[in-house]
Amino acid sequence: MTLWNAVLVASIICVALKTLGYLVPQRFLEAPRPARIADLLTVALLAALVAVQTLGAGQAIVVDARIPALLVAAGLLLLRAPFLVVVVAAALVAGLLRLWGLAA
Repeated sequence: MTLWNAVLVASIICVALKTLGYLVPQRFLEAPRPARIADLLTVALLAALVAVQTLGAGQAIVVDARIPALLVAAGLLLLRAPFLVVVVAAALVAGLLRLWGLAA
């Protein structure tokens, strides 16, 4: 199977799953337990994405300038800073650490 065939099959499966989602009864989706699970699943997936993007480099775990940048971003988010300020500050921290040779 070529790569394009795999992409097409995966696309068809995604469209089929999305279509099946419309067949789920509304009363099931409005129940407290599925709503809570959906909320928690979203947070867990986002946390996993942040962890992989911060610590991952191929198959290895890498500790570099991204970790202090993430800590600065988390601190600014706790202080309710605007998102653009958070992104710029984190990028600035990572860039300066790399410039000064303190982090790879």
